[in-house]
Amino acid sequence: MKTLAAMLSAGVLATGATLASAPVASADVVAYLVNVHVRPGYNFPNADAAIGYGQSICDRVAAKMSYAELVDQVKADFHTADYYQGAYLINQAVNELCPAQIWQLRQSAAGYIPA
Repeated sequence: MKTLAAMLSAGVLATGATLASAPVASADVVAYLVNVHVRPGYNFPNADAAIGYGQSICDRVAAKMSYAELVDQVKADFHTADYYQGAYLINQAVNELCPAQIWQLRQSAAGYIPA
C-alpha cells in the first residue's frame, strides 16, 4: 500500500509541476502582421496602423462588446459586406495580439449566425 500511495503522490506532484511550468499565451505581433498586413482587402498604410487596429479590436472584446456589433464595426471600417473578411481580422487580432481574450470572444460569438 505504501508503494501505491507513494506513486500517486509522485504523480500528483509531477502533474502539478507540469501545470505550473505550462507556457502562458502571449502576443505574437509578427504572426498577426503576416496574416493581415499582407492580406488583400485591409489595405493598412503601414504595420503600426495594422497593429493599432488589431489592438482596438482587443480593447472592444475586453470591454465585452457583442460579437455581432464588433463584426458590423469591422465591416463598416473596411467598407465591405463580407462577414468572413471582418471575422478573419477579429480572429487574427484576438488570437495573435490578445490571446487572453479568446474566451471572452468565444462567449460573445456563441450562437452568432451571419446575416
